[in-house]
Amino acid sequence: MSSSLKIAIAQLNPTVGALSENTHKALEVMQRMDAAGNDLLVFPEMFIPGYPAQDLILEHHFVKENQKMVDRLAKASGEMVTLIGAIHFDGQDTYNGVAILQHGKLLQWVHKSLLPTYDVFDEWRYFKPARDNRPVSITFRHGQTLRLGIHICEDLWDENIDYKICNILGDAGVDLFVNLSASPFVTNKYKERSRLIINKVSQYHKPYVYVNLIGGQDQLVFDGMSMIADSLGNWIHVSPQFKESICQHELIMDSTGQDIVSIPEIPREEQVFNGLVLGVHDYFKKTNHSKAVLGLSGGIDSAVTAAIAVEALGAENILGIAMPSKYSSDHSVTDAKQLAENLGVHYHEVPIGEIFDSFQETFQETTGAPLSGLSEENLQARIRGNILMSFSNRDGSLLLTTGNKTEIALGYCTLYGDMSGGLAVISDIGKRMVYSLANYYNDIHNDILIPKNTIDKVPSAELRENQVDPFDYEVVAPLVNSIIEEHSDIDTLVAKGWDKELVEDILQKVRLNEYKRQQMPPGIRVTSKAFGIGRRMPIVNQYHQNDE
Repeated sequence: MSSSLKIAIAQLNPTVGALSENTHKALEVMQRMDAAGNDLLVFPEMFIPGYPAQDLILEHHFVKENQKMVDRLAKASGEMVTLIGAIHFDGQDTYNGVAILQHGKLLQWVHKSLLPTYDVFDEWRYFKPARDNRPVSITFRHGQTLRLGIHICEDLWDENIDYKICNILGDAGVDLFVNLSASPFVTNKYKERSRLIINKVSQYHKPYVYVNLIGGQDQLVFDGMSMIADSLGNWIHVSPQFKESICQHELIMDSTGQDIVSIPEIPREEQVFNGLVLGVHDYFKKTNHSKAVLGLSGGIDSAVTAAIAVEALGAENILGIAMPSKYSSDHSVTDAKQLAENLGVHYHEVPIGEIFDSFQETFQETTGAPLSGLSEENLQARIRGNILMSFSNRDGSLLLTTGNKTEIALGYCTLYGDMSGGLAVISDIGKRMVYSLANYYNDIHNDILIPKNTIDKVPSAELRENQVDPFDYEVVAPLVNSIIEEHSDIDTLVAKGWDKELVEDILQKVRLNEYKRQQMPPGIRVTSKAFGIGRRMPIVNQYHQNDE
């Protein structure tokens, strides 16, 4: 008769620093899953402190309180084995750890070995790596003893690393691999995780349980997509993306007679849109905000930002403000108003003409001439920024900035103007993806909620007569993505077909506008390289690539 193990996967959404709340959430699930007769319950990496806790980990009292929460959960544990991520301080060193709980006790700690330091990660700043990896023998409620290969997130991502944790565990002899993760979302990253898992299963012919965090934390979004593979490399469970989920699954250890599922094929636009919705929702919830305000220009960027905000927060919590000037076209105001009506958000029109004229009169009196050129354009943007911030201050709502990745990369944005705000919603998606999301949103609602004219018209900041954006976004947007996300150099870009002069101009713009990006609000990361904590470029930077 085949042996089996009843496994519960807790794909949940903790909050960084909310130690008591996260522990209460874990305790409720532990009690429920134990009562249901499960043998093993697995939470994500760093569930108790939340991830990433960053420099909170350097605060001794925070680590100590985290340990108290582990002890509390340990005392509440029953016959079921619980694996939960937490900080472990052993009196000398601090580890990213997994606490193993059963029978009212903390049985053992397992520590993370591969500590990432690339992109958004900086774990060597906080933790010491484990070098004592070995399987853990566990006796479950019915007397069955299994050797678990417990490891944490990056320990799976070892293809280019000589120290291979899964191999060390597999070679020592395991019955089941278990990975606790806090793996941030990037489009299609779930496919890469699944590939790595199947490689390990194929090598050792042992089942694999992968449990990932979900939720938004500052600039990061965690997408879940927890998975179970049997010993033959078949998928027998896949949790949903961007949703909390508690799965109970009976794993037959020799793989006989289990239902097989497939890794879903999720369209890119769906992933990005839902990731941004979750990021906005959790940013507001976890910072104790509920209302948002944003400027509605009648353009594509503000329209998509508004749509995301509606899905994340509810239309009743959104205020859109149109701020026409003497340069604004009639269709900009009508498109903005139509969008607000379609989405059901609150709407105001606040013309800036008189305020702008007052500024110009002051400059005329002071300097003998009004502002002109770029300073005149930026003045309009800053007047609008002040109006929006005033509405934000009035009722404690957060201002959403609406700039996209292409424009932010090129510096086509105004400090203290359209860059003002509390959250940069679409700062990690290029201009072409903005259009794709607009069409996707209309498609899923089977209605033209984002007006057709907003999608079809030539983009313009409307800060001077007959102005249109100075870029061909069909060319420039993918070029920017290649520079930022792929770190492509001049030769590589030219070899791909881009004009060398254009490439050099874009690279120069990206370099010169770093000072703006370091003053922008936090943005939600959905690509492999976003502006923010994962991209650390100097403001003072006189490096130019030399031609070979």
